[in-house]
Amino acid sequence: MNPVQWRRRALWLSGLTLVYNLVEGLVSMAFGWADDSIALFGFGADSFIEVASALLVLWKLLDHGNLDRERKAVLGIGWLFLGLGIGIAGGAILQITAQRHPPTTVPGLIISALSLGFMAFLWRAKLQAAKALDSATLEADAACSLACIQLSVVLFAGSLLFLLAPALWWVDAAAALGLALLIGKEGIGMIRAAHGERFTGGCGCGH
Repeated sequence: MNPVQWRRRALWLSGLTLVYNLVEGLVSMAFGWADDSIALFGFGADSFIEVASALLVLWKLLDHGNLDRERKAVLGIGWLFLGLGIGIAGGAILQITAQRHPPTTVPGLIISALSLGFMAFLWRAKLQAAKALDSATLEADAACSLACIQLSVVLFAGSLLFLLAPALWWVDAAAALGLALLIGKEGIGMIRAAHGERFTGGCGCGH
């Protein structure tokens, strides 16, 4: 495909990300709030990070080749990641301190299983577009999808363990802390890259 076709695909992927994550985020946060599950609530909040990331990609693609806009988009995604990581970690610590746990983790199992398949498709497709267009913003957006895959694995494992051994009341909070560490680490990496003197807007993926 030529660059114009790749840009169209990137726009299509961003739109698909917006729609899917809006639905996933609302459903996950609703179940997380109702069942006192910090991990599921945090997972839903991360879906809105995906939404914000997709919006930044759309903003960047409207002015293709603008290095300053590319840097701001990557930086914005990085700060979104870092802020979410801090928020989830704080909620998990509060949950451990209060020794609270969700009554069930079945919603977490179902949502994380569905997310694993769909986000794997989005991640691969976004990474291909990032390489084709040599775009750091698209690479950062692909990293958001990869992080969502990692979060889905953590949420699924934590939910399954709690379902099999309810006496482990701290599992949900521990899973939430795992999510926070993954998100925060990714955010710091993006912020450093965007502030780096060698930032060219190029993808860098595969190197």
